[in-house]
Amino acid sequence: MAADERPDDVQPLDEFALRRSKLDALRSAGTEPYVNGFEVTDRSLDLAERYADLEPGSETEDVVTVAGRLVAKRDQGKLAFLVLRDGMGEIQLFVRSNVLGDEGFAFAKDLDLGDWVGATGVVLRSRRGELSVQPTEVSLLSKALRPLPEKYHGLTDTETRYRQRYVDLIANPEVREVFEVRFRVISAIRRFMESRGYLEVETPMLQPIPGGATARPFVTHHNALDMSLYLRIAPELYLKRLLVGGFERVYEINRSFRNEGMSPRHNPEFTMLEAYEAFGDMRSMMEITEALITSVAEEVLGTLDLEYQGKAVSLRSPWRAATMSELVSEAAGSALSVHTPFDELKAQCDRHEIPVEKGWGAGKLLNELFEKLVEHTLHEPTFVTLYPAETSPLARRNDADPELTDRFELIITGREFANAFSELIDPVDQRGRFEAQAAAKDAGDVEAMWVDEDYLRAQEHGMPPAGGLGIGIDRLVMLLTDSPSIRDVLLFPHMRPEA
Repeated sequence: MAADERPDDVQPLDEFALRRSKLDALRSAGTEPYVNGFEVTDRSLDLAERYADLEPGSETEDVVTVAGRLVAKRDQGKLAFLVLRDGMGEIQLFVRSNVLGDEGFAFAKDLDLGDWVGATGVVLRSRRGELSVQPTEVSLLSKALRPLPEKYHGLTDTETRYRQRYVDLIANPEVREVFEVRFRVISAIRRFMESRGYLEVETPMLQPIPGGATARPFVTHHNALDMSLYLRIAPELYLKRLLVGGFERVYEINRSFRNEGMSPRHNPEFTMLEAYEAFGDMRSMMEITEALITSVAEEVLGTLDLEYQGKAVSLRSPWRAATMSELVSEAAGSALSVHTPFDELKAQCDRHEIPVEKGWGAGKLLNELFEKLVEHTLHEPTFVTLYPAETSPLARRNDADPELTDRFELIITGREFANAFSELIDPVDQRGRFEAQAAAKDAGDVEAMWVDEDYLRAQEHGMPPAGGLGIGIDRLVMLLTDSPSIRDVLLFPHMRPEA
């Protein structure tokens, strides 16, 4: 039996007991199995680059200290090969009994997969060409009591992977690569926004009135003030207050929370980029959206030609732009708009089995038709423009048609990636729309907005013409990593309680 395998009749709980007994034995012998820090001189990737030209069978006099998780080991009598994985890659320990001594060699061989191990020794390249460290000292840094997943099968159960992401990251290197892309995407977004003169700001996550989107909030209670507070559903209204205060370009990479269902596209906690630009409008927001996404893709992946779930996607400019009315009319086979008689729009909804609720107007029906007939068909990047005012309570009305707003959503692979518009800066119009939302809430719409008197007061001080933008970072990472579910790009997605 190889040293990195266990008998088939040793179950994980049995192995937990075996490892716990090793832990007790170490402490009884005066060895602390959980050390306080460890000085590392070199990482695996640095060594690989520095000794790239070292010939097989060659040994240096260079002494290094490395550390990592023990992920593989082979016992060959007086030799043993231990593989440590650090944050940059893997490095092999070429362990010899005549170098470590019998006691040290036995200690090294008795280490378990999953243990965190440190080693000091000279750098060499084995005859088989493996860059290695030949240790004169091996230290246990942290004892793992639970075993790693099966060596050749990894961690494949989807629910376990999401619940135990820490094990998923150990067992599946491709998962780590997804999150490295995510972190680089967020860094690239920050660099892009700074290059455009935007300031990164922070706004409250706990809000007395949830606003900035139509969604059901999470509610909590502040004991000292004896008042209800809400986890933000969007930072929008606070960011726009900053425009009133004189900041002309602001953005926030924010965590927002919506008390809604979960799906491959939705998690109750998610990450967005929201940005606001004084003197901007819908068109300037279209330009920055396209520039940002293409810039990030180029920087992080080095290409604009992607594949998502087996189908090619090109992010190359220019992206298509079409109005909602044009796209719905094309799909329905007849001209439809917010000015189409209500009964005709309702008949179209009935034909396509779209339920219609009391209180909905023509704009809401048009939006429902778009979501049912069109949205899922838009695979290549498409700006869908001129949304109905009825479904856009914070967007500026279109100058030519006040039943529409200067708003767009960016659709790629059949899902929304961005929402942006020319901002509504008229406090009188904004109050009317808030009051319409409040009436809808009173009628039972749990997602409708409230009247935010402080935001209206801010607008009454004068808000500059502006464009605003929101981009779903989780969905962008899904696209760039070819991930089918939002849970694949969240380190710790929300899950049902374990049974």
